[in-house]
Amino acid sequence: MNFFWTTTILSSIINKVKPFDKKKTFTRKSSRFSKEIRMGANQETLMYTLEKSIKKKADLFEHSFSAYAVRSILASLYLGLGIVISLYTADKLNHVAEGLGKFSYGLMFGWGLLMILYMNAELGTSNMMYMTVASHRKTIPTKTALKMLATCILFNFVGAVLVCYLVSLTLPYQHVDAHSYLFEATVAKLSKTPLTQFIEGIFANIVVNIGVFTFLRIKDDAGRLISVIFIIFIFAFLGYEHVIANFSLFSLAFFANGGPVEGMTLLSVLSNFLFSGLGNYVGGGLFIGLLYSWLNNQSKLYVD
Repeated sequence: MNFFWTTTILSSIINKVKPFDKKKTFTRKSSRFSKEIRMGANQETLMYTLEKSIKKKADLFEHSFSAYAVRSILASLYLGLGIVISLYTADKLNHVAEGLGKFSYGLMFGWGLLMILYMNAELGTSNMMYMTVASHRKTIPTKTALKMLATCILFNFVGAVLVCYLVSLTLPYQHVDAHSYLFEATVAKLSKTPLTQFIEGIFANIVVNIGVFTFLRIKDDAGRLISVIFIIFIFAFLGYEHVIANFSLFSLAFFANGGPVEGMTLLSVLSNFLFSGLGNYVGGGLFIGLLYSWLNNQSKLYVD
């Protein structure tokens, strides 16, 4: 009798216990592991960082237009200082050895972008990338993104003119030689064809925004400094067209010369701004911003 009841109870317990399914257990663990990877990496992905920056920029633009405008002016101050020291060292080193000035110009130019990145200023060419990502990922309305970009570029120009006028009053730029690197670079840029300006503008802003990406990804300050300086060296040494940098270069050449330099007319300057600016947008906005935004939508695990 006892044996009968014992057998019955054991059978009941065994029937209630579910069989162990290794495949399902592994699948659940794998799924949970993938989810944990995504959740952990989400805070570190490039797109997460970009969208966070975009929201910060949009909040400033909506709540304090004047502060956004000032940060755009400051970008031209920092970039202008980088250009000023680049030109000055180029002239000095050209007296040591012909061609050495161009090398030093490229090497010094990146300090301007470094100051912009560390001081949280608003640069039009990097915002071409940010605002394209914002529009593609619907982080903010496209209309708002366009307003922010246009405002940034406008006040970059205002800042460049103001800063370069003041710099022209300083001793190093009161008596600039006719064959200085400043005037030669300005004349060379204005003599390029619109197609050349456009193509060079594409490559220039690809390089600039690669520099921005590396700055965002690298957490070590020494690594940031080295990477940005040598990445920006590529376009600065090659003399490619960067519309915001040209705001400063042309303004400084005009004020330091006391008037237009060779080939500088309103039409030639505006043409350069137009074609180099369009090239900058294609390079930074489309090739870097839009392309990487699209790439990071194609896989949940293969993200930057």
